[in-house]
Parts: sequence; C-alpha cells; structure tokens
Amino acid sequence: MKNERQSKILEIIESEPIDTQEQLQQRLQAQGIACTQATISRDIKQLHLVKEPMGQGRYRYAVSVQRSRLNVADKLRTIFRESIVSVDSAQNIVVVKTMAGLANAAGAALDSMSIPTMVGSLAGDDTAILIMRDGESARVLCEEIHEMLN
Repeated sequence: MKNERQSKILEIIESEPIDTQEQLQQRLQAQGIACTQATISRDIKQLHLVKEPMGQGRYRYAVSVQRSRLNVADKLRTIFRESIVSVDSAQNIVVVKTMAGLANAAGAALDSMSIPTMVGSLAGDDTAILIMRDGESARVLCEEIHEMLN
C-alpha cells in the first residue's frame, strides 16, 4: 500500500503542479487512496520531495535533485550494517572488522556519512581502519557504530 501510494504521489506531482499537502491528499483520494495528512507528510520526507518555485510567488512539489545521492547513501548504510563483524578503538584509530571482502563497502559507507572528526579511512579485505582527530572522537564513533548495528 505504501509503495503504491508513494508511486501515485510521484505520478501526481509530475503531471500537475501541487503546492499543498491538502491538494495532494485530494488527488490521492480521487484515485481511491485514502490517507491522512500525517501520512502524506511522512511520504514527502521519505521521497525527498522539495518545493520549487514556479514563478509569481507560487511553488510546487518536486523530486529533489539530491534524491539519487541520498538513495546511494542509504544503500551504503545498509551494506555497512550487514557487513560489520566488530568495531574497536585504540587511541585515535577505529578498527572495523567485516565479513571477508566487505571492508571496502563498509569504508565507502563511512566515507559517505561525512563524519567531521574522521580524517580518513583505509580498507583492506576484511578490515577498515579509520583515523580520527582524537581518542574521544574514536570512542564516540565506536559507540555510534554499536548503536547503529543494534
């Protein structure tokens, strides 16, 4: 149901200018899809829709140009969660152990997260090493990775 509704939302905003959630809700109801404003709001966020100017002070919903980049980042995060075996730190270095052959994917996922305290990363076959600015940053990143994995 959710995928169908979100597909319809994309069809609707491509075929006509929609500038309010209420208009979108009305168009969906006209096509037999009943939903609440809160559901539409969540769909807009998940679909990465933005309001773009149409001129004369009017706006319309459109797909964000960054949507494809965000989808790639989401996929990398999924690979990251599924590939990690363990994570530990020693001073300002974080060592991430992965399943064989997946350290590069985990490293790419970490790089895509734009962690401001990470200086760089290096990945082999089953181990990625992350160089952090200091020991506290390494400890915090380890905790965050543990939370992400649970």
